Formats: sequence, structure tokens, C-alpha cells
Amino acid sequence: MTRISAERIAQIEARRDELQNALSAGDLAADQFVRLSKDYAEVEPVAVAAKQVRRLRDEAKSLEQMTHDADDELRLMAAEELTENQRQLDEAERALALRLLPRDAADDRSAMLEVRAGTGGDEAALFAGDLLRMYQRHAEARGWRFEMVSSTAAEMGGFKEVIASVNGQGVFARLKFESGVHRVQRVPVTESGGRIHTSAATVAVLPEAEEIDVRIDDKDLRFDIYRSSGPGGQSVNTTDSAVRITHLPTGLVVIQQDEKSQHKNKAKALKVLRTRLYELERERLHAERAGARKSMVGSGDRSERIRTYNFPQGRVTDHRINLTLHRLPEILEGQMDELIDALISEDEAERLATLDEQ
Repeated sequence: MTRISAERIAQIEARRDELQNALSAGDLAADQFVRLSKDYAEVEPVAVAAKQVRRLRDEAKSLEQMTHDADDELRLMAAEELTENQRQLDEAERALALRLLPRDAADDRSAMLEVRAGTGGDEAALFAGDLLRMYQRHAEARGWRFEMVSSTAAEMGGFKEVIASVNGQGVFARLKFESGVHRVQRVPVTESGGRIHTSAATVAVLPEAEEIDVRIDDKDLRFDIYRSSGPGGQSVNTTDSAVRITHLPTGLVVIQQDEKSQHKNKAKALKVLRTRLYELERERLHAERAGARKSMVGSGDRSERIRTYNFPQGRVTDHRINLTLHRLPEILEGQMDELIDALISEDEAERLATLDEQ
């Protein structure tokens, strides 16, 4: 377990006291008050965790001294209390270390969820639809708002591609580990021979950008307006309302045709474009820090999978943490907390392991 030094704890508590005194001084400009309040809100929970560690450490020293007392009964009592103290101290040390880990600035944001059919044809499209429904149910269970942004339906059902906006506190923090290739093993409804097929769909979870995050110049955009079409090319709209936006500097293209209003399609397309540009910038900064850049979802090939959904055996396996749960129906109904919590815990453990090097 990473042990935070006494000097670091003293610095944390001193910083909290400094901000508290500054806020109590009065005569602060509005922007200065907002900045100090934000800093205090970030430091206060860390200082509370630091104080708990300091208290338990002091208590441990006293109990340790008591275990050397001449009174046998007092020594026994101190030893028992020291065992409980150590359990509480381990938990408090971990809680403080987690508070001190660098946070992803996007964790508190809402997210843009993109699901695309990969290898497997019609079965992959049906699976993409299953995944979308799983995330929608999960969002509903957590009280998040789930809104479809755009979709391209497949002829046999499901989706070739679908984008949804998931709004709520901390959405990205809990869904970001869903990005990658999801593989399904099952007997397709259309398969008369009862053979198990393997198909795949890719999922990308991007932190939703706000206008303040990404500035887009009109001169960098090309707008194409055309008539919407549905599966198989059939017309679904009698007016030219579909919008295709090309961001010329990056070559990013966003198409939006779900709304009957050209204005609404344009607004939704710009929202998706802004989010993708924001993610490009996040990836650039991450590459600078890490020295390497890794694709988020791969090509959609069966082999590049993060998770497998095996219908014949009723199990879901997350290959990144070697976790298998025999709860496939419940997970597809959105009961994903056990999976997500395990991924978050693994990520925290990996980052805690590097804390000493910082």
C-alpha cells in the first residue's frame, strides 16, 4: 500500500486552511471568489482524508506503546485495538492515495456513445442494437438521460451505426472503459443449422464537448445539404434536410439526417463534430505525455476484443481483467455495475502502483 508522507499530509491540510482563510477574508472580486471556491471544493475532501490518516497514525503509535505495558490485560486490549486500527488505517491510506491520483478532467462530463456493427454482417448489426439497448437500460437505471443523436438502421434489424448522447454527472468516468471491440458468440435467428457464429461491434465513448472547449471557425467547415434516405436507399423525407459537415483541417465528416428539420440536423451534427474534435485534442495531449498513441476501438475485427458475450454458456468475459460473469441476460438488461466497478478498481490499482514514482 502506498504510504503518503507526513510532510505531504501537512501540506494538504495547510493548503485547505489557507483557502479557508482567503474565502473568509471578504472583499473578494467575483471571479476571485469563484476560483477560490473551486480550489477549496477540490482540496477539502483530500484534506478530510488526510486528517483521517493522521489521526489513525497517531492512534497507532499510542497503541503500540501500550502493547509494551507491564499490565497483561492492558497489553492484550491494546493489541486487539491495534489490529482494528491497522485495518482502518489501510483503508484510509488507500482512500487518501486515490484522492491524490491525477483525475481525468473529463470524468465528470456527459458522454457521446457510438456503436458500430463490425465483422459479422446482419448478425453484427443485430448485436450493435443489443449493445445500444444495454447501455440505454443502464443509463435509465442510473437516472441518466439517454438521447438518440443519429442512426443508420440495418435491413434485417439492429444498426449499422448509431450515436447517442448520455447526460448526467460522471457519465464518462463510468462508461469510458466500454470503448473497444465487443464480440458475441451465438446462434443467429436466421441460422437453420444451429451453428454458433462469432460477430463483433465496436463501441466508442467520448466525453461530450461544450462550445467553450472547441472553437470551430465557419471557414473550416463545408456544409452539404441533401435529401434523407433510409435503409436500402428508400427516401424517408421529401425535403432536403440531411446535413453533411466536413471539417476541412482534420477531414472529419459528420452526417445527420434523423430530424425532419435541416436546422436540427445541423445542430446535432455540430454537437457530434465538436465532441470528436475535443477527443482528438485529448488524444494529442495524451500522446505527448505517454509518448505513444493507441487507437481506441481498433478495426472491428473479431480478434481485437475487450469483451465476449457468449450466449450458449450465458456468460460475459472481460478480457482486460480476466473477469467472467455468468449473468449474460441481466447484463444485457443494463445491470452492468459489477463489470464497470471491477474495471474502475483495476484502473485505480494500476495507477496507485505508479504513485510512488511520481
